[in-house]
Amino acid sequence: MALEIAGFELIQGEPARLIPVASEKALEGRATSILLATLSVVEHFAAAVLGTVGQRVGSRASIQCLTEVVLPQDGNTKDRPDGLIVVTVGKRRWSALIEAKIGNAVLDADQIQRYLALARQHKIDAVITISNQFAALPTHHPLKIPKTATRTVKLFHWSWTSLLTQAIYQLDVEQDIDLEQRYILQEYCRYFSHTSSGVKTFDSMNKEWRDVCLTVKNGGKLLKTSDEVKNTVGAWHQEQRDIALLLTRELKAPVSVKLKKPHRDDPERRLKDDCSELVETNCLTSVFVIPDAASELTVTVNLGLRTITCVMELQAPEDRKSTKARVNWLLRQLKDSSEPSLEVIARWPSRAVDTCAPVSILRENPSALQSDNSSLTPHKFQVRLVRDVAGKFSGAKTFLEALNGAVIDFYRQAGEHLRVWTAPAPKLAKSEEVLVNDEAQS
Repeated sequence: MALEIAGFELIQGEPARLIPVASEKALEGRATSILLATLSVVEHFAAAVLGTVGQRVGSRASIQCLTEVVLPQDGNTKDRPDGLIVVTVGKRRWSALIEAKIGNAVLDADQIQRYLALARQHKIDAVITISNQFAALPTHHPLKIPKTATRTVKLFHWSWTSLLTQAIYQLDVEQDIDLEQRYILQEYCRYFSHTSSGVKTFDSMNKEWRDVCLTVKNGGKLLKTSDEVKNTVGAWHQEQRDIALLLTRELKAPVSVKLKKPHRDDPERRLKDDCSELVETNCLTSVFVIPDAASELTVTVNLGLRTITCVMELQAPEDRKSTKARVNWLLRQLKDSSEPSLEVIARWPSRAVDTCAPVSILRENPSALQSDNSSLTPHKFQVRLVRDVAGKFSGAKTFLEALNGAVIDFYRQAGEHLRVWTAPAPKLAKSEEVLVNDEAQS
């Protein structure tokens, strides 16, 4: 017998419980229930999370969340989505089916296509998948699903880590969460931060990583259409997102991966372009946007040199007329840095070649960056850390440990201290009357 819940006719559906009674082995059901229950009561968290899939949730919104959902289905199909979210604002209703995986379990493309068809049959707006697989944006799904399947039903993806990071961020920055909702969110974070929850960060590159590194090291040629290159770039995309989440947690600010507009709109093109870049340059590159930082943070992994490079770029101060004065302006910002690998690159006007020197050398001799043309002054500075990973580079796990460490070290030693130069405010010229009075007083 069908039940009418949240405006839908269901064969089965239970309200999401904050303290589910599911078996300890049913980690997916427990995790989904806790997440959906938290979304239904913690307003700021719900607004932030649902905002990533295009839903504005204000004080007038009603959020109903169900688990163990069974909808009437055609034929003998007995699919049971893990959950259903229904957002109602006045007469407007938006809904989404939820399919979750936990631990090492991965999403299944055939199953997701069936859920898209089920959503289409019941006029449900979206299907949202949740797993330990990462995606740069909720619209960049880790599975390749035919575009025909998502013409009328949207498909989104959240990683468990991104949801945990959002909850931690809300606790850190939102001051007006009431005590009860704050308590619930703290308990949410406590549960999903524990290893027994099944939530995992991205801790290993793809299985082909070592072979790809050895091919480049031995001078071999990579093929941009090969599975090993595609899998390597796919793993790099997951690591980009993990670094952004790591920085968000450490800085308590929403750090994001900067994507070109064509790549934001088309994840397949992003994968194809980045595969071509890896084959042509032997490098993997990512750009991170950090709120209120002096510049974007660019991270480059060079498979040929086995190095990790972190760079931020600043405009040189135009009110300093000599190279020495401009370098000293930058060095004052780096006075507390003790990183031996930190260096400065000076970029010059015209066609003058960039110059480079370690910070330790510049402290002794700020003129060490001067170009061959002594009449020129640098117009930009790049502060750079280059870390030679050597034997750890080709290890699927050790590489990520070294990469995360390099990013955090660079930002701690340099990035958080850098400041943008701003031109001083123009001054009013002294009037003729003031000049006369000045002369009279003298």
